[in-house]
Amino acid sequence: MSVSDPICPLCGRPIPPHVRQSLHHLIPKLKGGKGGPTVLLHHICHTEIHATFTEAELARDYNTVDTLRGHPRMAGFLKWVAKRPPEFHSRSAGGRRKR
Repeated sequence: MSVSDPICPLCGRPIPPHVRQSLHHLIPKLKGGKGGPTVLLHHICHTEIHATFTEAELARDYNTVDTLRGHPRMAGFLKWVAKRPPEFHSRSAGGRRKR
């Protein structure tokens, strides 16, 4: 882990280069977000976003880091995952959302 590692804006843990990571479009590409703002996240944090919200919910109500962090399920997940080491990865704790 290096001092210059980016920090996941959701869980606040560093993202070392060898850790699974992904870019999250704050407005989903399918909802007009192609070319829009993105944030670098741990893969587990990104997976939890998509396990929790539909594309429409992300575009309409959860299109900022603050609104994502403020959702009760995400807040619980983030509190849990923040205690894990940066390289921790598992399947999404909450399972897939109902479609």
